[in-house]
Amino acid sequence: MARNREVMVVLPGLMLAMVLAMLDNMIVGTAMPRIVGELGGLTHLSWVVTAYVLGATVSTPIWGKVGDIFGRKTIFIISIVLFMIGSVLCGMSQDMGQLIAFRAIQGLGAGGLMVNVMAIIGDLVPPRERGQYQGIMAGVMSLAMIAGPLVGGFITDHLDWRWAFYVNLPVGFVALALIVAKLHLPQRSATVRIDWLGAIVLTIGVTALVLITSWGGNDYAWGSWQILSLAAVAVVSLGLFVAVERRAADPILPLTLFRDRNFTLITIIGFLLGFAMFGAINFLPLFQQTVQGASATNSGLLLLPMMAAAMVISIFVGKRITVTGTYKIYPIIGGVGMVAGVWLLSLMDINTPAWQTGLFIAVLGVGMGFLMQTTMLIAQNSVEPKDMGVASSTSTFFRSIGGSFGVSLFGAIFNNHFLDGLTQHFGAQTADQLAKGGGQMNPAALAALDPSVKQGVLESLATAISGLFWWAIVFAVAVPVLAVFIREIPLRGAPEQVKAAVAE
Repeated sequence: MARNREVMVVLPGLMLAMVLAMLDNMIVGTAMPRIVGELGGLTHLSWVVTAYVLGATVSTPIWGKVGDIFGRKTIFIISIVLFMIGSVLCGMSQDMGQLIAFRAIQGLGAGGLMVNVMAIIGDLVPPRERGQYQGIMAGVMSLAMIAGPLVGGFITDHLDWRWAFYVNLPVGFVALALIVAKLHLPQRSATVRIDWLGAIVLTIGVTALVLITSWGGNDYAWGSWQILSLAAVAVVSLGLFVAVERRAADPILPLTLFRDRNFTLITIIGFLLGFAMFGAINFLPLFQQTVQGASATNSGLLLLPMMAAAMVISIFVGKRITVTGTYKIYPIIGGVGMVAGVWLLSLMDINTPAWQTGLFIAVLGVGMGFLMQTTMLIAQNSVEPKDMGVASSTSTFFRSIGGSFGVSLFGAIFNNHFLDGLTQHFGAQTADQLAKGGGQMNPAALAALDPSVKQGVLESLATAISGLFWWAIVFAVAVPVLAVFIREIPLRGAPEQVKAAVAE
């Protein structure tokens, strides 16, 4: 009971830090049409998200190792402060270049938020008692997913878009105050060496891959020397990373984890989940605000079916797994739901009503709900208790990588399809002018266009966005196929204790 009271005292601060990381992408995603309308640069839209996700992704393993050495509390506080500094800088941005750079700084701080929350819970709570706290965390994450688009829409419609970043400050200050005053962690006696060489070559390799997916076929031809050079850098860096990790005394990403079939399969599934989830969240508001004419607030409301479905299903699945101890069927069902959702979204066009879009994204949300909790659960159950932390960070890392690749690749596909659509309607020269001025493709600017031009632009936007989901089907289909090969390994823990925790 004493431990429970201690955890519950500090839990609000941990949850607020998690809300910071979760809310930001949701709010910014809804506000992006207004942001690019003022700063320009529609073709760079995906980079605003990619910079954030990439910064969070490459820093995630490092935050965990540094926390082991210098103490989790100190590193957690530093990550919150860095995230808040990045938020202030983003709100002060004067062009898209600055915004992208400052989003990377913000992402570096965000990388330490989620990892440290999970690690601190692991420090305070024994494995058999974590289920009840993971339920609270799942509820907070789902609430953030629902509230983010609403907050983003309200800020965009009624305040300056810069408040989409400034809103992080009061939440961050409260989280800092609670963490400083209430968090007391046991002293660490183990000395851990940071695998800096592994971290550097991994960062170089991942960055090269993201640049390939973002620039290939858009800024540079796929066969250009720039893309081929990046591909060579990626191959060499990732090859070196494997060699370094095999020799490292304390590798930043232990390759031995992948000897377990379940861990490997669920890591790939998590990658694909991040791929589809980030793509849907970041391009659906653009479709709703430009093609369907919804306000920023309403576009946030229109995302509620996906978020609510994911929340309800995730909580249900978590409870059922805790009671029954079985889980294999859920990633299979989730994969089928994802395929159905992205297929339905690929059918959207300029005449698709808002209620129909809401139904389509609700189906996608159901699929996501079956996968969100099970991916982490299966990853943790596939390793020894001593490797619980590194398994969690590795699973988070690959899901983030999937999100980064998804946004980059979807952004490149969108830009190409949008330009192709404009070319078909207006010819190459006019299309190029419209695409270069595409940074002003916000609802107000579209309303000012000549009706004949506006119709062609909207049709091009609708076709480009729905085309993204045709590509997403290819990746979504792999999820249920891979899930079939997962082995049903009994969950650790006595059934009586598990049931008592659920009842409590």
